[in-house]
Amino acid sequence: LLLYASAQLSLDRERVHTRRSAELPMLSSGAEGLVRIPARGHVFRARVAGLGGGRPALLLLHGFPETSVMWTPLIEAAARAGFQVAAFDQRGYSPDARPQATDAYAIPELEADALAVATALGFERFHLIGHDWGSIVGWVLAAQHPDRVLSWASLSIPHPGAILAANEGARQPLYVSLFRVPGVPETLFTFSDMAVMRSVIYQEMAPSHLEEYLAVFSEPGALRAALNWYRALPEGGPWALGNADVVQPTLYVYGNRDMPVFVGPKVQAQHARFLKGPLTVLELDAGHWLIQEKPERVVEAVMAHLEKQAR
Repeated sequence: LLLYASAQLSLDRERVHTRRSAELPMLSSGAEGLVRIPARGHVFRARVAGLGGGRPALLLLHGFPETSVMWTPLIEAAARAGFQVAAFDQRGYSPDARPQATDAYAIPELEADALAVATALGFERFHLIGHDWGSIVGWVLAAQHPDRVLSWASLSIPHPGAILAANEGARQPLYVSLFRVPGVPETLFTFSDMAVMRSVIYQEMAPSHLEEYLAVFSEPGALRAALNWYRALPEGGPWALGNADVVQPTLYVYGNRDMPVFVGPKVQAQHARFLKGPLTVLELDAGHWLIQEKPERVVEAVMAHLEKQAR
């Protein structure tokens, strides 16, 4: 009860982040910076750069528990290199795209959001990059829509089929089981002014990024919506999402200090079963938060991957 009470006292019931998001301009031709993008009956908060002129398009999908701000170094580098770039706060993270029902956060809904946002941006075909949960959505999107996705880069998360094969039917990690319990992780993450998120999850994050994350997740309902991504998973966890082949050129970057289920030679050996296009693998001396721990290496690798496709 004390934890719950502390968690409730930590919430921003003034909803400052929501109010500030509502003041952002709607997407328009030549927009730069923070905008709002209407799609599928929702409005998504997004960061855009370099739009217009028919240049190559790039869509970025963030993971849990982050927002589009995680992609700032890559947005800047890709825009300088001549790409049209967009990173949006996905379903549950954008204040005006936060449905109540748990099943509203199932993979097909998240995938459809990404396609609809790309269409709203005028991205008929685009390069795609994801991290963490953004990677899980991205693997499915790349496999099911080769007509839209030109190339694919995954940070931290290998192909779900490779995880399943390498770990002989891996059960979901313990943290996934915890996140699926209604109410418990919300209390653990929020109590004492979000102490766990500040000192554990966000310890690698830049101060400006931390400020945005805390503003988002201190609002009532925001953390529950983000955790609903886990709660809407099929039985068996994220590895049960299918074994569909990916035909696009693919970059996979992982940290050798990440969770064992994501790394190791067994997983790498299984990738050939599911990736039918060119594959580049980069191992970094890092944990899960790759772009925070190794920003220069990650940006360099991703830009090399993108520029190879443009040649």
